[in-house]
Amino acid sequence: MSITDLVAQRSTCLRRKVGAILVKDKRILATGYNGAPTGLRHCLETGCLREELNIPSGQRHELCRALHAEQNVLIQAAYYGIPVAGSTLYCTNLPCIICTKMLINAGITAIYYSNGYADEMSEGMLKEAGIRLIRLPGYK
Repeated sequence: MSITDLVAQRSTCLRRKVGAILVKDKRILATGYNGAPTGLRHCLETGCLREELNIPSGQRHELCRALHAEQNVLIQAAYYGIPVAGSTLYCTNLPCIICTKMLINAGITAIYYSNGYADEMSEGMLKEAGIRLIRLPGYK
């Protein structure tokens, strides 16, 4: 989780810095943090649309310039041709429902996280999919 926190420091989000790493056989496969797509201006430069529109956390994910850390970790693995099925995700936050669905389809088998997230559907769907969900309370 210390590495995950370090990855989160690369985030360019003004509201929440999130980091994610995929691990298999004690090896880091890929890392991701929340931020705008490659080559586009980040929220640090443009400001936060979600903040301007007063959108609560966990709602209207499409109204954001950034990709989530979990999305970026899967994209990075795909970009470099790294298979992720059977791997474990370490993330600073419980994934939202959108990321949860992607992680299920990617074949992630377990998720370790340190903080909650305002998205109740996520936990239920992970349980239904048989993905181990382990909160590390008090971590940091």
